[in-house]
Amino acid sequence: MTTTTHLLRQRRFLPLMVTQFFNAFNDNLYKTALVLFVVYSVYNDEQQEALFSGLASVIFIVPFVVLSALAGQLADTRDKAMIIRTVKICEIGWATLGAIGLFMAWQGIMVETVAIPLLLFVVFLAAAQSTFLGPIKYAILPQHLRREEVLPGTGLVEAGTYIAILTGTILAGFIAVEVAMVLVVLTAFAGYFVSRFVPDAPPQSDYEMHYPLLEPYAKKVRNPVMRWLGYAPVAIADQVVMSWKLVRDTMHNREIWLAIVAISFFWTIGAVLFIQFPPLAKNQLLASKEVASLFLVIFSIGIAVGSVGVNALLKGEVSARYSPVSVVIMGGFVFGFYLVAKAWTPNAGGELLPIEAWILEPLAIPLSLMLLGISTAGGFFVVPLYAFLTTRCAHDAASRTIAANNIVNSLAMVVGSVLAIGLTTLGIPVVEQLLLAAAMSGIAAWLGWLLFQAEKAAAAQLLVVQAAE
Repeated sequence: MTTTTHLLRQRRFLPLMVTQFFNAFNDNLYKTALVLFVVYSVYNDEQQEALFSGLASVIFIVPFVVLSALAGQLADTRDKAMIIRTVKICEIGWATLGAIGLFMAWQGIMVETVAIPLLLFVVFLAAAQSTFLGPIKYAILPQHLRREEVLPGTGLVEAGTYIAILTGTILAGFIAVEVAMVLVVLTAFAGYFVSRFVPDAPPQSDYEMHYPLLEPYAKKVRNPVMRWLGYAPVAIADQVVMSWKLVRDTMHNREIWLAIVAISFFWTIGAVLFIQFPPLAKNQLLASKEVASLFLVIFSIGIAVGSVGVNALLKGEVSARYSPVSVVIMGGFVFGFYLVAKAWTPNAGGELLPIEAWILEPLAIPLSLMLLGISTAGGFFVVPLYAFLTTRCAHDAASRTIAANNIVNSLAMVVGSVLAIGLTTLGIPVVEQLLLAAAMSGIAAWLGWLLFQAEKAAAAQLLVVQAAE
């Protein structure tokens, strides 16, 4: 029996993976249904569509910047399984609000003034939930799994996550919006039910979380309403301080810090591509929303394939040796995707092609293969880097390390999203912005090479220490 098959039969792993599956599925079902509905049914201008897609992406990223420090501290100082169940209860709340927003947009009720702002607010809530779950889904693995199981477990979680993204994205593109709003709520309930089977994961240190900036204020203000109102700016300032301290602490370990920065560039590239897919499909390729959904599906399939494939290639070893070449290959595929998209000839009728007609276009298969190459190479690049974060840090700081990673990832993605929005505002066509993603792959490759050099240096130092002993 392989390690992968063995893990899928274990209660110490399977409920966590299924819970994360439902979480990723629901996030992507909701967000994709929202973006596709607005792009294809509300707006009719490439610039407006790209700006909305970029705005939704930025809003989704903000909670990771603001709340990741708190999420990491909670995960390291509280029972991780309890936090998982708590955030899954909260998911039921945002899913209900999201269903209301989708219903209003579907029925044309105050679309611009109420429905769209409500839908974007729910995007923020969904991201906040993922922020608190993010540090746990990786940091809990070393606590429940043996050391040789961590990389296979990480690969399975990544593969499961992207299969969930795949499934949610497919449904969002092919089902009616009224079906999506019901399914979002049902999935939230299912996710909470499964989360109750995740084994307990108590904190592994005596570190007690506290809020030094809040405590003096709390002692002075007794009125609960005024205290709550006063907390807001102070709490934000406290989170900024904690976030900076959290990120600063990871800089002391060169391997961990380089892994975080390299992962950040990868997700910046991913964010830019995801912003571009819907307006690119609609305006450059004259394709229906099912084709836009297909792009996201192919991207997710490739990541899942790469996640499992790199584990087989490394045979369970945590190493960045293949990361530099992987991301160089990814950049080459991005450039190839750009060339094929530029060569695309719109259909003579000027109508949006359904997926069964679009796939018969001469360049449809080459374009799809380029996209599959981008995401598969990306999976090979990023999965070992996540394993670095949980195996190179102290056992009682895994959650905070993942939280620091989320903060830096999110800041990088905000920069990428704002840059894409800025290029769109300047009138640069979406297809030309693909060159930005290709260029960023070169920077990611350089970071991956630096990480591999740091890995070799650390291994050599370990051999020296062992020889001295």
